[in-house]
Amino acid sequence: MAQTSQSRTRTKSLFTADLVVPAIRASFVKLDPRQLIRNPVMFVTAAVATLMTLLLVVGQDDLSVAFKAQLAAWLWLTVLFGTFAEALAEGRGKAQAASLRATKAELTAKRLRNGRTEQVAASELRAGDLVLVATDDLIPADGEVVEGVASVNEAAITGESAPVIREAGGDRSAVTAGTRVISDQITVRVTADPGQGFLDRMIALVEGAERQKTPNEVALTILLVGLTIIFLIAVGTIPGFAAYAGGSIPVAILAALLITLIPTTIAALLSAIGIAGMDRLVRFNVLAKSGRAVEAAGDIDVLLLDKTGTITIGDRQASEFRAVGGASDAELAEAALLASLADETPEGRSIVVLARDRFGIRTSALPDAAEVIPFTAQTRISGVRTADLLVQKGAVESILKANAGLGETAAATELRRVTDEIARAGGTPLAVAKNGRLLGAIFLKDVVKAGIRERFGELRQMGIRTVMITGDNPLTAAAIAAEAGVDDFLAQATPEDKLELIRKEQTGGRLVAMCGDGTNDAPALAQADVGVAMNTGTQAAREAGNMVDLDSDPTKLIEVVGLGKQLLMTRGALTTFSVANDVAKYFAIIPAMFVVLYPGLGVLNVMGLATPQSAILSAIIFNAIIIPMLVPLALRGVAYRPMGAGPLLARNLAIYGLGGLIAPFVGIKAIDLVVGGLGLA
Repeated sequence: MAQTSQSRTRTKSLFTADLVVPAIRASFVKLDPRQLIRNPVMFVTAAVATLMTLLLVVGQDDLSVAFKAQLAAWLWLTVLFGTFAEALAEGRGKAQAASLRATKAELTAKRLRNGRTEQVAASELRAGDLVLVATDDLIPADGEVVEGVASVNEAAITGESAPVIREAGGDRSAVTAGTRVISDQITVRVTADPGQGFLDRMIALVEGAERQKTPNEVALTILLVGLTIIFLIAVGTIPGFAAYAGGSIPVAILAALLITLIPTTIAALLSAIGIAGMDRLVRFNVLAKSGRAVEAAGDIDVLLLDKTGTITIGDRQASEFRAVGGASDAELAEAALLASLADETPEGRSIVVLARDRFGIRTSALPDAAEVIPFTAQTRISGVRTADLLVQKGAVESILKANAGLGETAAATELRRVTDEIARAGGTPLAVAKNGRLLGAIFLKDVVKAGIRERFGELRQMGIRTVMITGDNPLTAAAIAAEAGVDDFLAQATPEDKLELIRKEQTGGRLVAMCGDGTNDAPALAQADVGVAMNTGTQAAREAGNMVDLDSDPTKLIEVVGLGKQLLMTRGALTTFSVANDVAKYFAIIPAMFVVLYPGLGVLNVMGLATPQSAILSAIIFNAIIIPMLVPLALRGVAYRPMGAGPLLARNLAIYGLGGLIAPFVGIKAIDLVVGGLGLA
């Protein structure tokens, strides 16, 4: 299934012209101080670059204009590379938003008013309006099917080519603007005003307009600002030490030193990492309403899942006929089919299909003058009646109660035994009677979604405990839990029970994710640290969750968790690289800078750099070019591998810590050779 998800991912090369060219333009726009101030480290770098530019005109020191011009140019490039990384990450989201906006463009609707149909623009629709959507029509607005059943192609939203069924009532009533009806006809009640629909929120998300910094980003920003302030103070005290030693250090050199000391690498890539993390989640067909939710997903301990529509497909399916009292299975199937011909529920249709497939029964119409017995919550029975025939289908106790004396027969005793077996197997029994005689029971089975057991096994390997929550009785819940492979279950659960369980887990310090699709799941989805609502669920569920899975696949949380961990790992890896990178740059620039004042520092010039000016220029050049070199890693993310915190730290230090130390030694030395060879310093 992971492979399937990957195949659905609509990825795009990082450096295509339609992404790079707009990103280059945007990187200059982002030089606006009002935008730069959101990234204090890059703001300081831009301020130093501005100072260096001024020193070209007014500077009175021994440094050549050409040398200072090179420093100024590379400092400006450092800032531009940082804004370019952010712009490129935003550009990927905007490209996807453009395709989504095209899906919405020029939608029209057949609005129903006073029994008549009128053609209007989709932008005129309001919540509560009824629209008629027929074959080949695009659904004009988010809504819920209130009448009919249709096959809908949601490829424009989910990327899935296989159509899905949308029908009135139940868990498959939600429809999304821009998807296409490919068969039949439905009436949809609009649930969102213009500009507030699902696609509108997704467009805003992938464009980054509503993206807020996550707690970890805020904490890292505070750390980077703190380091910058410390190094500002440190560099500011250097002239006093230099004067005490009997010399002076040009302002241009001090400015260059400051930029090599402060953590420009991670600061330049921080925004790109966050934006790219959100973008990757959208490419897995999951809409996250906040970066906080994506980040929290990386640390999830417990996953709670609603059963119906989440673990199971949502509609019970007839799987077996079990006759009692001497009746044959064929006789039971024929009566069940007759009682279900007028039943338009998914369960009723499945009974008709099973009877035809299993026994070849071809009856397709009710007898003449037949009266349909509609199902009601009071009787819990449906069926058909003629002058000489009465076929009833419904709950076991309701059937026995509706037929006087039937509950005392041997067939009733046998039926109760059969229904107990069905319940223990995780199914729901429906009794069938014909003219007051029990024929047997229909085994309605909750169908567990394909491959879900293996996916829960993967979650277990990631250290995540899965708990199924259902309103079913404990016998049925236990059977479904065993088939699905969850670690635990909570039966006969009310919305209050779900909420209490989540709060209990959170009180213990655990982060909780909740997957659900029904209105009764809304409180739990809102309380959970990560609330993943199924797209096929109700509007209330989708509004309560902080993520919506467009594929309605609860095991998608594996991808969500993986992306959350990848986001955290990417930020940690690049921070480790940046800090190690700075340590190596100190060895390049500090000995070269102070060797005139303190000749003994020459022994620290372990890189053998040609001259002090060459060392400073080489470090500044390396400082600039390492940023675009790391952009692909920031946007694609560090690959996630399930492992403990200790091995993960060791891996990061070995790869990114050691790499961050080695890369500057190699890179700065190579640049120094070029700079010296070309006589640039």
